[in-house]
Amino acid sequence: MHASHLLLEEPIRMASILEPSKASFFPAMTKIVGTLGPKSRSVEVISGCLKAGMSVARFDFSWGDSEYHQETLENLKAAVKNTKKLCAVMLDTVGPELQVVNKSEKSISLLADGLVVLTPNQEKEASSEVLPINFDGLSKAVKPGDTIFVGQYLFTGSETTSVWLEVSEVKDSDVICVIKNSATLAGSLFTLHASQIRIDLPTLSDQDKEVISTWGVQNKIDFLSLSYTRHAEDVRQARECLSKLGDLYQTQIFAKIENVEGLTHFDEILQEADGIILSRGNLGIDLPPEKVFLFQKAALYKCNMAGKPAVVTRVVDSMTGNLRPTRAEATDVANAVLDGSDAILLGAETLRGLYPVETISTVGKICAEAEKVFNQDMYFKKTVKYVGEPMTHLESIASSAVRAAIKVKASVIICFTSSGRAARLIAKYRPTMPVLSVVIPRLKTNQLRWSFSGAFEARQSLIVRGLFPMLADPRHPAESTSATNESVLKVALDHGKASGVIKSHDRVVVCQKVGDASVVKIIELED
Repeated sequence: MHASHLLLEEPIRMASILEPSKASFFPAMTKIVGTLGPKSRSVEVISGCLKAGMSVARFDFSWGDSEYHQETLENLKAAVKNTKKLCAVMLDTVGPELQVVNKSEKSISLLADGLVVLTPNQEKEASSEVLPINFDGLSKAVKPGDTIFVGQYLFTGSETTSVWLEVSEVKDSDVICVIKNSATLAGSLFTLHASQIRIDLPTLSDQDKEVISTWGVQNKIDFLSLSYTRHAEDVRQARECLSKLGDLYQTQIFAKIENVEGLTHFDEILQEADGIILSRGNLGIDLPPEKVFLFQKAALYKCNMAGKPAVVTRVVDSMTGNLRPTRAEATDVANAVLDGSDAILLGAETLRGLYPVETISTVGKICAEAEKVFNQDMYFKKTVKYVGEPMTHLESIASSAVRAAIKVKASVIICFTSSGRAARLIAKYRPTMPVLSVVIPRLKTNQLRWSFSGAFEARQSLIVRGLFPMLADPRHPAESTSATNESVLKVALDHGKASGVIKSHDRVVVCQKVGDASVVKIIELED
């Protein structure tokens, strides 16, 4: 049941649905971002996550200090060595997140139709009558009738652990609210979300800048996930901040779209950012529920056409406590893949969920099944049409490589690249076979010492659908005589054979630079 089965264009034999899936080296072409936390920070569990298919590890600074995350990261490095699987690092900023401060950590019960006061006075004890918050501008931002949500796992949509409030009056700096549903808030940290209200706080807080310039620099983070991106200017400011921090000028910025403001400025944000994260938890609260799917489809389409990775969050919340996702969740993961998403981001499911490894494995299996029926033909035509004519040199080479690979039923496309751009362009056309991106390190100097570039480029392809990086030996330059090219190609082919992607008599499409020209060639392997 390979790519010739187009789900939307031809009938599928019902019996074929039950055929067991063939095991392959890559759990799926769609990537999985796992958030590491209390339930997923030991070397053993992280190794399990990597084997199950996690290729990006997310470190969420909304909780836990730098030391805590550093320990987790050291464990990740050990797990990468053990499993020999590359993994990228994503730092997730806190941004303008509003929080209820519950110093005593006692559970708070709220009853429907009662009143509760939100106050900026953090000296007060959190109780069922008063919730102290970390922001003194709330009373200026809201008016009677506005909606506010509070909960520890606010964005799971679970009504027993999160509460829905309606503002009834604003008194000086306090906001008095009517409780709309009974709920018990448990734990030390509750987030607060004011629906469709502009919160006047910087997107990159001083605390975020501090974490980036210390923890981020020390660990050469691959991705910065910019929480609550509302304007393209937010991305520009973050980029300016990174450009001054040594190696971090290479870090990619993923804009996290979490509210109506980000949605309104989506097109400009997409132009500035390196990728987009659709944070459906917050968005699902800011948007009416019936509009969420429409935003997802439109945003993914725009990201796909721009050739920028799109990541979807909040897919299998129920797996936080269960071994199996609900039917709706399983369908939702598949739909995210069919809509064109590059990666699925797991938050609570791996951070504090009971089954982090099983969750990654289950999501990977669902992605792999959806990829088999992804309508590649239609997608390819749509992308070529969108790019229009005349195409740029690189775009033309990338689309030709994919078309050739599909026509000759190649088992893999091998792309030699030093910046990673050529490989990303090939992946943009969503070929049905994996793209092995062979990153050729470049030697560079800052007058004091020599260093090799390439590691960033290799790890950053770990979030793009269908792109699998390998670092070549730095002694092989990317653009050089045919002799060295042949030897690098041999290394790549051997890697493909060892990993089970390439067998004898397979056809392979190779995309590389020879002198000034870009060349696409088809190789048929001997025994």
